[in-house]
Amino acid sequence: MEFFLRLLQLIFKILYMIAYPLWCFFLPRKGPSTIPPIRDRLLTLSVGEVLELYKQRKLKSTKLVKAYFDRVIEVNSHIHAVVEDRFNKALEEAARADELIARTPDAELPELFNRLKLLGVPFTVKESCGLKDMPFRVGSRQRANIVCRANGETVNNLVAAGGIPILVSITPEYCFSMETNPATQKRCVNPHDSRRTAGGSSGGEGALNGAGASLFGIGSDIGGSIRYPSLFCGVFGHKPTGGITSIEGHFPNCKDKDCLEYLQMGPITRFGRDLSLLMEVMAGKNAKLLDLSTPVETKDIRVFYAFGFSGLNGLLHRSPTKDIKVSIMLAVKFLKTRVLHTQKISMSAFKNSLEMSIGGLVMLKDFPYLINSSSPHKIREHLAEMSKAVLTQSEYSNEALYFDALRRVNGCMRTEAMLRYKAEVEVLKSTFARMLGDYGVLLFPTFPVPALHTDSSLLALWNVDYAMIFNIIGFPATHIPMGRDGDGLPVGFQVVAAPYRDKLCFQIARELEAAFGGWVIPTPHEIQPL
Repeated sequence: MEFFLRLLQLIFKILYMIAYPLWCFFLPRKGPSTIPPIRDRLLTLSVGEVLELYKQRKLKSTKLVKAYFDRVIEVNSHIHAVVEDRFNKALEEAARADELIARTPDAELPELFNRLKLLGVPFTVKESCGLKDMPFRVGSRQRANIVCRANGETVNNLVAAGGIPILVSITPEYCFSMETNPATQKRCVNPHDSRRTAGGSSGGEGALNGAGASLFGIGSDIGGSIRYPSLFCGVFGHKPTGGITSIEGHFPNCKDKDCLEYLQMGPITRFGRDLSLLMEVMAGKNAKLLDLSTPVETKDIRVFYAFGFSGLNGLLHRSPTKDIKVSIMLAVKFLKTRVLHTQKISMSAFKNSLEMSIGGLVMLKDFPYLINSSSPHKIREHLAEMSKAVLTQSEYSNEALYFDALRRVNGCMRTEAMLRYKAEVEVLKSTFARMLGDYGVLLFPTFPVPALHTDSSLLALWNVDYAMIFNIIGFPATHIPMGRDGDGLPVGFQVVAAPYRDKLCFQIARELEAAFGGWVIPTPHEIQPL
């Protein structure tokens, strides 16, 4: 462990324990969600159900796309999740999909949908993932006029499969935050409580999916950026095995081989049963490595679980709330008679999880900084800009500045120490992979607390390795929603598997969705009977 880094973690933990309750005390009590209820039954259908209706010629893409347009318009004034829509173009693409389905004989429809697995299916795109002819500012005033020239490769895989992008969603500046408060527009807020963040950096996708305004979305994750919004907004989110999805066309990006593993794109969705299909399409040519067509039997899976880190590392982290621990125990109790084996484990092998996580990110070559400067006094410039930010005079966002500053000071670690932790990562990979094997999964908190109040993420930042350590070691992880806590906020946990065993995560997600309901709905539906 690194003394100074851990001292900072301890200080922030104490501040968090003292300041955050006081902060909450002076805020008004949470009222009911302001998100309008869903009234259109089409918005409650999974991708699988939509495709089945298309094949039966009982639903048209134009009708579904229009239903999602209406829902986006209805909720966006509450959550502020949209950067820009492409409604008119999407309707044209939906009409072409309907025409293609209509002129295809019944006997040839299976082949058509086998070739175009998402034909006529609307989806939303995190702005940083790159959608052609759409804004590409990624929360930055310096990028305010940048338009994406081509689809990012993973986005293009969805489009090539017949998917119809309907909008780009908001991110924090450069994706450098656990909450989505960009420098370019209003902050994105949580559909369950407008005083709280939707998470980051895929906060727009989390909020849209949580509010029922997206059939599914594509997000990106280098340190929990898919899984935090999924936890905070009560939906499913998958961070794939390292290197499975292409990050070509994403911003920020770099060519460092480690970045190709740490930074991954994946689905955010209300429906756990859709994850396998969505991942198959997003992975493109790498889908064969996941062997998703070969089914997994729940009875063959071994379930390991832990409520947090062990020993001194656990003491220095914020402990998970009671409700998050209970969600893990409920899952274990349910799975106990369905899986091969359940076992609580120690996370002692992860004793340097924070050092490995922060060190891995700091050591990335050519990963862009928020403030690009050739000055020998870069740190001094950052401090000056952070001072301006306190007075709301900076052109940059607070959270991105602090994150950038942490990288500028090497994560408070010496280079030789970071190299030592990098070597330790390789040992952890092999040790943890052996423990899980081909049929083992770990149930582990995605984050120790549910949705944070806005402007409080800096206090909680020192728990980033709950999620980020699995980016650093390249293991797949799926967040699974498991209901609400006493304050009405979504809770849940992540399920982690060995590399290329993503389908184990999906199988557990399907089982728990069927048992516990999955998506946490902000406002009860008011669907009219047929």
